Amino acid sequence: MDFYYFPASAPCRSVIMTAKALGIDLNMKLLNPMEGEQKKPEFLKLNPQHTIPTLVDDDFSIWESRAILIYLVEKYGQDDSLYPQDPQKKAVVNQRLFFDMGTLFDSFLAAIYPQFKNNTPADPEAMKKVDSAFGHLNTFLEDQDYVAGDTLTIADIAILASVSTFEVVDYDFSPFPNVARWYENAKEVTPGWDENWEGVLIIKNYIEKQRQKE
Repeated sequence: MDFYYFPASAPCRSVIMTAKALGIDLNMKLLNPMEGEQKKPEFLKLNPQHTIPTLVDDDFSIWESRAILIYLVEKYGQDDSLYPQDPQKKAVVNQRLFFDMGTLFDSFLAAIYPQFKNNTPADPEAMKKVDSAFGHLNTFLEDQDYVAGDTLTIADIAILASVSTFEVVDYDFSPFPNVARWYENAKEVTPGWDENWEGVLIIKNYIEKQRQKE
């Protein structure tokens, strides 16, 4: 399978970790959106939305990271532990995935990304949405070791990719003790964590270089 990715991207890193959990070897194809490589004609044939991550499995092309996670587990998983078949358990995993997409990672894009992309200070109103998202996640994790049940699922992997990316601005997790506890455990039990952290460090190093120029 060809996997078009950029390591600094949290959604790309969630796919890498899921593939590790499944024991799948991906044919990694680096695509740098900063250089506009995602708009080359050959890539547009695979993904007319020109987004990453994009996965190509034989003649089948799929994008949107959470759709890719589900596809990989449903096609290549040895069991349903990462994405349960029970309708209610699956519904909780789906809810957490949609929460990640529409609330948690969305708050990163609105509040954190502009800080290093445009070298601007944090917007207080946008940061309130970050705190609100972490507050909800903290509630989900009350008396829970995982975000969507009793075992590691793709919801944990997707949210781990997002939460770790907030570290690029040293976001303080301590007001959210359930999140902090879950995060430390997730780093230990999630395959591919080291690769995920390498991607986070790319952003941290970029920010540090930007600060040195000031």
